[in-house]
Amino acid sequence: MTDVYRIGLVMKSLQADFFRAMQKGAEAFAKQHQEVELICVGTQSQTEIQEQISLVHNLIEQKVDAIILVPIDSKALVEPAIEAVRAGIVVVNIDIQLDEMLLHKAGVSIPFLGPDNYQAAYEVAKCLCCQLQPGDEVAIIEGLPNAENAKQRKSGFMKAIKEHHLNLVASIPANWETAEAMSVYQFIQKQHHFLKALFCSNDAMALGVLEVMKQTNQFLPVVGFDNDLSVRSYLQSGRLIATVDIFSSQMAVFGIEYAINLIKKEAQTNGIHQTPFKLIS
Repeated sequence: MTDVYRIGLVMKSLQADFFRAMQKGAEAFAKQHQEVELICVGTQSQTEIQEQISLVHNLIEQKVDAIILVPIDSKALVEPAIEAVRAGIVVVNIDIQLDEMLLHKAGVSIPFLGPDNYQAAYEVAKCLCCQLQPGDEVAIIEGLPNAENAKQRKSGFMKAIKEHHLNLVASIPANWETAEAMSVYQFIQKQHHFLKALFCSNDAMALGVLEVMKQTNQFLPVVGFDNDLSVRSYLQSGRLIATVDIFSSQMAVFGIEYAINLIKKEAQTNGIHQTPFKLIS
């Protein structure tokens, strides 16, 4: 008889297109693999750190075999992840990397599976930079400041901006959220009248920026990240210059497969394992 693996998938906001796609892909995989009993949980927003910690603790209490974790905060979720490992639960970190220094300090190894956010952000940024002139004013709408992928994406944008000699006049977090990005863009717009373009660290925030532009009928070039369905019409019309597909529907599947291999002692309990990304323009 085949073993049944009880696996918890802990995501961020289940309201976001990215995580809806992730959940759908994971559930489709579990449906095709009867040995996988999948428990999908997530928060209501992209910033509910304590709620996500509680979700991890709940799975520990349920004594699942494995937890696939997308941490909201790269530092705050380290401790509950360590608690899971010490309780004998396999933990696989996907999408947003947990803080390596904190894990090393605790003497705990947790494998990470995710895209090269730095390189992906650099590639999508170049699509926008090529349409601009040296000295043009640009801005970055950042993700959640304590999330490792937000830092990596900002760094990738910055590399392209510096290479093309653009003038970065603002770089402000909107915490991955559409509504916050609308407010941030309106603030930047009032402060910088000669703004020429925006780099958005995810498509949910790009959507917020584009919606404000639509209301005022004043469009500037924008790039995003994630290839969400919500921005597909803007991408097709050319209002969104480019985005990056990091295959959200398959990322959790990669994590589940890796977790099963860990349970079977057929995979390493550490290391960074890159998943694919594709530029969409």
